[in-house]
Amino acid sequence: MARKIGSRYTVHQVIGRGSAGTVWLGEGPDGPVAVKLLREDLAADQVLVGRFVQERAALTGLDHPHVVGVHDMVVDGSDLALVMDLVQGSDLRTRLERDGVLSPAVAASVIADVADGLAAAHAAGIVHRDVKPENVLLDLAAPPGPGGAPRAKLTDFGIARLVDAPRRTRATRIIGTPDYLAPEIIEGLEPRAAVDIYATATVLYELLTGTTPFGGGHTGAVLRRHVTENVPPVEGMPDGLWRIISECLAKAPASRLRAAELAARLRALLPELSGLGPIAVPAQRGAPEEVPTPGEAVYAEADAFAGSGTHRRRRGPAVPLVPGPQPDSTRDTHTSLRRPSPRELASYAEESRAQRAQPATHRRTRAQMIRRRRTLAVLIAVVLLLAGAAAAWTAFAAEPPAGASAAVHASWHPRL
Repeated sequence: MARKIGSRYTVHQVIGRGSAGTVWLGEGPDGPVAVKLLREDLAADQVLVGRFVQERAALTGLDHPHVVGVHDMVVDGSDLALVMDLVQGSDLRTRLERDGVLSPAVAASVIADVADGLAAAHAAGIVHRDVKPENVLLDLAAPPGPGGAPRAKLTDFGIARLVDAPRRTRATRIIGTPDYLAPEIIEGLEPRAAVDIYATATVLYELLTGTTPFGGGHTGAVLRRHVTENVPPVEGMPDGLWRIISECLAKAPASRLRAAELAARLRALLPELSGLGPIAVPAQRGAPEEVPTPGEAVYAEADAFAGSGTHRRRRGPAVPLVPGPQPDSTRDTHTSLRRPSPRELASYAEESRAQRAQPATHRRTRAQMIRRRRTLAVLIAVVLLLAGAAAAWTAFAAEPPAGASAAVHASWHPRL
């Protein structure tokens, strides 16, 4: 069913969803467009609406071949919408999940396009703040790049900044996606261009290996790894790519490459990457179950089902953000996380060192003991439950005392 957005646009059907809103296929004065309609609660926030209007000139003025252009920003009653280019293709997350890891040349070409788009944005004073595969669109209508790589366009510029309005988050909160958060964001510093470089290198690592370097487990564990741990080398990764990733994942923002440098370095590598197949990443064996530390347990609520009070433990390349009973078709774009205190971050570092110092056999033995204790507890609970049920059955099945009425007897006898 068609719906009017402002006076110039009509939307027809939903083509994507995220936690910040829905993307619709629309029609404008100049032809088809994509319209990102932000959630109603965001549209009702007057502080955010004011920021939305202030950002209009910057976002609509960002014109680059590797950026999904914003044509208009509409404020109309309860509607708050960005009108953008309609890209014929899928996002990078869909491509990764459908086809698996990319070859080094294709991954380098795609990320070089992303870095080009970031260079233009950074030159205009705009920080993306949420670079991840869901926000990279592959334009299948454009001529392919080197080695047949699809051309990439970065989308959702400004969404994180818009959502991160003063009334929506405080200095104690973090807006972003945990797997891709730079350490300085977790430590409470103002997000600058270097956070986009860190996230882009994380995406490159994921395209090559199928996992993010610091993802998996509780959100607190992910944040701890970003701040305290270095990414381990990947066997089989070309040296040139590994050096670039290592530089861009540096803990100190000033040590990372700039966006234009990243694009140039990746494109310079393309000749030697040509013809290389995807990296053969060994299949992960079933690791012992991780037990959350007290510091990590603080963040367990971020992994809880909405309203259920139960917790989800998940392994793999990504961490669920704000889970709901009906998950979106894509992963959540933004979430608000509690920022860890300096004391908690220090404790994370101590925990990391202690875990690395433990022999693998000790970690396995500890995990096995925990599993055995849990199994034993379940068995004891089942035995007690059965014993209680048997006792209740015996009591209920017993004949009533002499003189008891048939009605009372019937009310106490178990129903069949």
